[in-house]
Formats: sequence, C-alpha cells, structure tokens
Amino acid sequence: MDSVVITGGASGIGAAIARLSVEQGLRPIVWDLAPTHGGSIVDVRDPAAVAAAFAAAGPVRYLVNNAGPASGGPALPFVDGLAFTAGSVEMVTSAWLATGPPDGSAVVNVASVAGNLVGTDSPWYSAGKAAIAGYTRHLATRAAPRVRANAVAPGFIDTPRMAGFADTPLGRSLIERNPMGRAGRPEDVAAAVLFLLSPAAAYINGVLLPVDGGWTVSQ
Repeated sequence: MDSVVITGGASGIGAAIARLSVEQGLRPIVWDLAPTHGGSIVDVRDPAAVAAAFAAAGPVRYLVNNAGPASGGPALPFVDGLAFTAGSVEMVTSAWLATGPPDGSAVVNVASVAGNLVGTDSPWYSAGKAAIAGYTRHLATRAAPRVRANAVAPGFIDTPRMAGFADTPLGRSLIERNPMGRAGRPEDVAAAVLFLLSPAAAYINGVLLPVDGGWTVSQ
C-alpha cells in the first residue's frame, strides 16, 4: 500500500484529503500542529522535525503540502509570512525528495486563487501562494519524470477556519457571484488532489488547477 504524507491534515481540506486517500487505497500519514487520532505532531517549519517524521514514515510515494497559515489569521511580517507559506513547502518537499521517492511519485501543493488569480488584503498570503505556484512549476521541470508536481488553487472553501464566513455580507456576496451558487466543500478540493496524485493524471505536470466553482472566471 502506497503512503501519502498530508501536511496540515487534522481538519478541513487536509482531513478530507486523508479520508479520500483511504477510499483510494492509500495509507495517509497526517502531520499537523494539532494532535489527531493516528496523526503525528509535526511543525513544517522545523527541518529536524520534518526529517525525523519522514524517517519514521518509511517509503512515501505521494506528498500533499497543505499546511500553512490562514489568510485571516494573525497579521505576520511579510518575510515571516512568506517563509511559513511557501518556504515550508520547499523545505518539506526537499526533505521528501532526499528520501528517494520511487518512480511514479507525485506531489500536490495547495496554493490558492489568492495571489494567482485574484488579490487579497494580506500581502504575504498573496505572495506566498503565488510562490507556491512558481515553485510547483520549478519542480515540474526539475523533478520529472520520476516525480510529477502540480498544485490546486482553492477558492472560498467552507472549512473550520472559515466558520461563519458564509453568513457574513462578504461571504454571501461571494456565493451569489459563484456560478455554482455555493461555497466549496473540503471534499471538492480533496477530489482534485487525489486525481492529480493518481495514475489517471500521469501526463499532467506543472499545472495550477483552480477549484473555485468557476468564481474567478465569472468576475
């Protein structure tokens, strides 16, 4: 059974990816700062912790870089926010590549429509998510053909981090302007991630896939 490491997998999008990976016959290895049943407490900003976690995991064919700070969380200095958002993705991915994943491996990075298709109030969040997309394209040209690299760009997804946002004036406005007429669900993003990891996407490499119900193309 192939393993998939999912960072930030305790709740929301990460937890949905973990659940769907089981249905797809994979063994999810969940990393998070929050304790979870069967998961590991790993700080993706700590190189020693990441290296130790990979050593304990055994061979890992798939990686999902989902962990990162929330756009609506505490304000961060630009450099710190960029390092947490994109720098941690590079560090975790480099540590994984150093373990020698087998041919046919894949990584999916969770970016955002923010910074790539729209702007936000947070400068470091937009810059960090754009950097993740750029780093994904770098990986696609340097790690292939042994490893494929793609990214997803969620729009407004109804996760615990966004609890109550759908009922705010801005949240209602976003839903009204979405062609699908609703906020996204964590399972919507999880399905896209598992597709990009799977052999069905064997010739898809270096893409940034929006998962936003068509919101960004309807603006």
